[in-house]
Parts: sequence; structure tokens; C-alpha cells
Amino acid sequence: MIVTPQTYRFDQALPLRSGAVLPAYELVVETHGQLNADKSNAVLICHALNASHHVAGRLADAQGQPLARSEGWWDNMIGPGKAVDTNRWFVIGVNNLGSCFGSTGPTHTNPATGQPWGADFPVVTVEDWVDAQARLLDAMGIHTLAAVMGGSLGGMQTLSWTLQYPERVKHAVVVASAPNLNAENIAFNEVARRAIVTDPDFHDGHYLRHGTLPRRGLRIARMIGHITYLSDDVMNEKFGRTQKPTEGHAVALAEQAYRYSTQAVEFEIESYLRYQGDKFSEYFDANTYLLITRALDYFDPARGYGGRLSAALAKARAKFLLVSFTTDWRFSPARSREIVKALLDNRRDVSYAEIDAPHGHDAFLLDDARYHQAVRAYFEQTVSQGVA
Repeated sequence: MIVTPQTYRFDQALPLRSGAVLPAYELVVETHGQLNADKSNAVLICHALNASHHVAGRLADAQGQPLARSEGWWDNMIGPGKAVDTNRWFVIGVNNLGSCFGSTGPTHTNPATGQPWGADFPVVTVEDWVDAQARLLDAMGIHTLAAVMGGSLGGMQTLSWTLQYPERVKHAVVVASAPNLNAENIAFNEVARRAIVTDPDFHDGHYLRHGTLPRRGLRIARMIGHITYLSDDVMNEKFGRTQKPTEGHAVALAEQAYRYSTQAVEFEIESYLRYQGDKFSEYFDANTYLLITRALDYFDPARGYGGRLSAALAKARAKFLLVSFTTDWRFSPARSREIVKALLDNRRDVSYAEIDAPHGHDAFLLDDARYHQAVRAYFEQTVSQGVA
């Protein structure tokens, strides 16, 4: 399935929760399937921190041939005959404002200065993204969504949709998410941000003007994040304490055990994390990382209700499916159950699946027959009701 990104330009300024106003901006979008006659089969997919609009399918080269390893980040979930079946549903993937995959963000030109926005790009929140997505749907002529779906930070956007535009959402599928970040999660985000802003090549966020990139900081930020996405069991099973072979075995084991170098890579887990960090630093923008992790930190729909999530979710009118994974310690099942309880307190229609999976937070991106079947069944048996 070949997909082609589209760019939507918005000339009307977007007021942000920070009080700032974003002038004319662009959103990059991919769609899958066909919108039906009454426009009732649209499903919006909200992406997580380092993902994008490219949710499924493959990209093509200049000759129209599919590019190798260009599958969308949720390609195992979305497509013809898959859990979210694009033979039935019109799926929309949108890249959020502030990202680095095409939509207006810090690497784009600030019209007021003629220079890259850099650190001057305004703070954006989950609620701002939802407002921008709602404008996109207006431009597409879609008023009501059959479903909004997302994992992790995408799940927060999904939840926010049901509160900001309750009349426009029939179903919400929230996967591996939470109603807000706990202190531990905020702490991990802050350590990652400090790694970036203390990189000598950061230049107060205006590194593009200096012709540099804070790659060292981004590498460390990604390594920190990646540790939190995996479960302890997976790390031990995959890497354990396995050491990389030493050259010639000439170094005695005792001497090797105490040898230390800032550049040495002795354990397989070190090699894996450095690979992930190196790869990430080549394609992701540092200011985008700072913006999106802050949006994660700020999200808390219960804040305006004295911390009472049940009161906050009283606005929601959608039916819900929530999915969590037993070994996900970053967005634990207990956080999903908080949402379930708050919805039940409001007598909302809620389905909940807690999947016993070993993969940690990354489980929401991986193949798991029980997880995918839960999503498939929800779309086939619940979302499909009332859709032509």
C-alpha cells in the first residue's frame, strides 16, 4: 500500500493555550481508504513523541516504487484486512505542530525574522494539537469522527478530543496512556532535556543559525527514553550481562573487568543504546524533543477540577476502549484503570483490555494477537454500529 503525504496550509492564526498565537501554518497528512458518502467512517490516528503522520503503508521513490523499510509506525495495526481495516475505515494520520516531519515546527522559518524558529517556536500543548486537528477536519469537510485512536502521547490526544470536542467523537481508543504524567515520568523527561540543552552545540536552541546540531545531547536523551520503553524482563532476555567480544582475547579477564574508557562499549546493552541514540540524532530535531516532552508534562485534564478526574471526564460523550500492558511501567495499567474508573463514575460506556505482555511500553507498537484482536473486535462490533 503506497501512500503520499499531503500538505494543508492554514492562513488563519491559531491561538495557543500559552497565550501566544501561531501565524499561518501547515500540517502534513496521510490518508488511507475511502471516505464514505456521508463522511461517517473517518478514524483519526494521533501519534506519539517521535512518530508522525506516516502511520501505515509504504512511501515511494521518484519512480513510484515502494521504498525499502518505509512502513508506517503502526503498519501492523492499520491497513487492508488489519485490526483497523482501511477497506472499511478512512484513516487520517496528521503530523503535529512543532514536530520535525513536515508540519510547521522549530526548523521552519519564522516569518517575523526570516530565520529558523528554533527556540522561539511557541510552546504547544496537547490541547493545541487537538485544536489544529479539528481545523484540519473542518478543511476536509468531516464533522464527526467514527473514532479517535492513539497510543502513549497519542492516547492523551485521544482523551483530550473527547473533552474539547465531545460532540465530534463517537469512539475513543486509548492505548498505553495515562491521564497525566507522574513525577517519575516528568523526571525522566527533564533529565533528557538537560542532556540536550547542556550540549555545547545547542546554542540556546538556535543551533541551525550556527550550522550545528546538538547530536550528543539528543543521543543521550534517546538512550534515557529507550530504557523507559522496555521492560526489565525484555532487557534481561535480549541482552542480559552479555559482553561484546574483545579483540584477540589478549586482555586478562580481571584487567578487562576494571578497565574503563568513556568510549569503550563492553556490554551488548551499551551497544544497543548507542545505536538507538546515534540513529535518533540523525533524524530528530532537538527543539522538537523539548517541545513535545513539555506537552507530555503539561497534560492534565483534571488540573482545573481540583485533581478530580471524574469531574474532568464528565464532558466526554464517546464510547471508550482502553488497552494497557502489564509490564509497561512508564504508563502502567493502574493509570489506564484511573481513566476507566472516572468514566464509569460518569456512567460512560467503557471496554478495557489489560494485556499480559513482556515488552514494556513498546508493546503498543508490536505484534500481539490478543491486543490486535481486542482492537479489531471493538471496531467491528462497536465502532461499526451506525456507520454505513
